[in-house]
This record gives sequence, C-alpha cells and structure tokens, in this order.
Amino acid sequence: MRLIFAGTPAFARTALERLHAAGHTVALVLTQPDRPAGRGMKLQPSPVKQFALEQGLALAQPTSLRLDGVHGEQAAQARALIAQAQAEAMVVVAYGLILPQWVLDAMAGPGQRGCFNIHASLLPRWRGAAPIHRAIEAGDAQTGVTIMQMDAGLDTGPMLLQSALPIAPDDSTATLHDRLAALGADLMLHTLAQADALQPRAQPAQGVCYAHKIEKSEAAIDWRQPAPAVARKVRAWDPFPGASASLGGETLKIWAAQALGAEGQAQVAAPPGQILAADGQGIVVATGEGGCLRLTQLQRPGGKRLAAAAFLQGHALAPGQCFAVDAQGGAP
Repeated sequence: MRLIFAGTPAFARTALERLHAAGHTVALVLTQPDRPAGRGMKLQPSPVKQFALEQGLALAQPTSLRLDGVHGEQAAQARALIAQAQAEAMVVVAYGLILPQWVLDAMAGPGQRGCFNIHASLLPRWRGAAPIHRAIEAGDAQTGVTIMQMDAGLDTGPMLLQSALPIAPDDSTATLHDRLAALGADLMLHTLAQADALQPRAQPAQGVCYAHKIEKSEAAIDWRQPAPAVARKVRAWDPFPGASASLGGETLKIWAAQALGAEGQAQVAAPPGQILAADGQGIVVATGEGGCLRLTQLQRPGGKRLAAAAFLQGHALAPGQCFAVDAQGGAP
C-alpha cells in the first residue's frame, strides 16, 4: 500500500521500520522538527527522521499543521506534499502534532482509507500523551495496543483492532515501551492487510481515562505515599523523567525499587523518608501508612546507574538518615 507516515520517537520508528520492510511504499514521512538534546543541547533528529534519511524517504518537518497559525506557511507546504504523495492511507504513531480537519479530509478521497493510528493502550482507557506511564502508575494489570481510525477528537476514533499485553510486576515504561512498539507494528501490518474486511467499532462510553503528559515536576518522590504507589512511580518514570529524591542536599535518581511485604512492616514508627537499613540488598526507606520501600538501583548527579551494593561502596548511607519528604523538602 502507498502510505504517508507521521511519527517522531523510537516507538514510531519501530512501526516505520516494519512497514518499510514489509514492502509498503512510504511516499512521505512527517516528523517533528529537530530538538536540542544531550549535555551539549545540540539539535538532534528524531528516530523517525534518522530512519527516513537512512532509507532515502521523502521527509517533511513542519512545526505545525495549522493553516491559520503562526507557522501557516509550513502547514501549507505540508498540505502540498500530502497531496503530491497520492497515498492510500496515513499511518500516525506518536507524531506529537494534532492533525487538523484538513489532514483528515485530505486522506478521505476516492480510493483512500483515511488515517490509522497506533495507540499504546486499550482504548478508551488512557487516551492522551502518556498511556504507558499512566498505566504503570495506576497499577493496571494489563495494557495493550489499539489501532484506531482517526477523527477530529483526541484518541476518540472508532477502533479497528486491539491486542492486550500483561504488565509484569517489574515492568518499567522502558521495558513495556519496547514490547508495545513491536505489538503495535504487528497490528498495523494486520490492519493494512485486512483493511477491506475490518469493521470499525465505536469506543465504549465507559472507562475513559486521560493520560496527561509527563512533567519533570512529577519526578520527586513523596515518601508520605504508600510504598506500592511509590514503587509504581519509580517504574513509570523510567526512563523519563526518572524518580528523584533529595538526601543531604544532593538529588539522587531512583531507578528501581520494591515495596516490601510483611517483613518491612515491623518498623512502622519510623517517619516517612527515614532510612531503616542500607546493605547489599538495597536501601530500605520508610514510607506512608507504615510501609517500607527497598531502593535497588540509584544514580548520583553526573554518575551512572548503580545497583545498591555498588552505590553504597562510594556513597555510605546509614539508618536514621532521612530523605526530604517531598519536592520542597518539607517535613512530614
């Protein structure tokens, strides 16, 4: 099939690679403009752009697709490229720009199948920008991928295919991301192969959740929360923004942690944020509701991620020390 592909991050690149390898003709790739990244904050191409350049695919990077906006000239150029592509369908995966009505209309002509979207949740749960993070944060037992026919709403279009995926107790956003990216690419290939036979179905009105964009301000651990909730946030914020905790004026990244069971409940008198033990197994910290959390992977500013045993070799911690309780370092 002759396609236009719109996507930006690594999640989208997985789908683009699979579509290209399967023999679909990608007539045009749309991706977001290069962004500053890394310690030098140099402009970096998106993973989708990198693949498009490697394969010599036609590429456009409009800042916006709004014809009446500040970047209307770029949007008009994109509209001309979309028309010239003469594609049968558009595949949209984590593009990062809202598709205006004119884009949907441009893909709704004779012989065209519209805009298909790969969304990393079992819609209508977790519509929005951060469905993987929010599913882990909420403690969902499963997630999945939905292939949706796009409409003017935010992830509200009719569904074509869905496939569920269990969330393992130790899954982070990073590990779940890769499995969902592969699943989404497979489902899209099935969708394109069965495009004439699939019957779109409306999303249920019940169970709608919105997955708000992840903000850096969410990174700081509030030790007053129950241990299971803190552990879920640690997993959800890996790799971005990374859960953080302040100890002695230094901000540490917490990359892995386990909520303790009955063995951790004996020291309920300790205030949230107090270190209860620090050894090769991990650093045990008191949390809210009399719980405990074992930190098993940490990182100092400018350092590497280290298992707790290695971390303690260069950064001695002792029972009785206290992490700041919240982002402002307030006391319980």
